[in-house]
Amino acid sequence: MPKTRKNLFERFANWATNATGSSTAFIVAFAIIIIWGVTGPIFGYSDTWQLVINTGTTIVTFLMVFLIQKTQNKDSKAIHLKLNELIASHQGASNRMVDIEDLNEEELDKLHKFYEQLSDLAEKEDDILCTHSIDAANDNHNTKLELNKHSRKHKN
Repeated sequence: MPKTRKNLFERFANWATNATGSSTAFIVAFAIIIIWGVTGPIFGYSDTWQLVINTGTTIVTFLMVFLIQKTQNKDSKAIHLKLNELIASHQGASNRMVDIEDLNEEELDKLHKFYEQLSDLAEKEDDILCTHSIDAANDNHNTKLELNKHSRKHKN
């Protein structure tokens, strides 16, 4: 798939996220705090002196929230697409897992309970490398239960 040209905001967001996440950015921010602290006695710890750092940090924090969210949204979407590709390409995987991020909290909790069941079933397996989809694990477990009931009846 050819890469398309990124818009101005996306290029800026990528640049700003990389720049602000660097060691240099941390050192600059730390230096600003040190300089601000050292200048306290010079400005008599005035309200204006305090207002400068409060206003500066508030503005930077406010803008960073949007940049971080933009980057997280993009990364999250890319990860979901990669996982969807893995699910779609694996014959044994359940396609019901594609786009589960669109489920509501209650539906996700229900799905989580299915995976807890799957974990419980896997613990009962003799082969620790054996894996199943939810459906296959339930079918396998139910088949084993039926076989065990059937074999117990014949032993008695």
